[in-house]
Amino acid sequence: MSAALWPVTRRIAQTLDTTNGTDPHEIAMRLLKVTEEAGEAAAAYIGMTGQNPRKGTTHTRRDVADELCDVIIAAAVALHAMTPAPPAVLEAKLHAAARRLHPRPLP
Repeated sequence: MSAALWPVTRRIAQTLDTTNGTDPHEIAMRLLKVTEEAGEAAAAYIGMTGQNPRKGTTHTRRDVADELCDVIIAAAVALHAMTPAPPAVLEAKLHAAARRLHPRPLP
């Protein structure tokens, strides 16, 4: 994972905290931003596959990758509002997901 992810998203979250506050509505908006970005990733994938015959192929794999990065950034920013230790929370979740795929210890 990018070493810059957590310091940069912390700065983004702090800017949002200062500008917009931290009330429940603002936190909901940060969560909704994750959904918005996921929708944009899905739309880019549809455009990449040419699924919409009226539009044809409108996006590339790079466009989809860029949108997925936006999802990750938005989720990381939102995670700052949920816990004082977002890197540790993600790390624990990542290892839990890996254990579900490989329940036996890997060599």
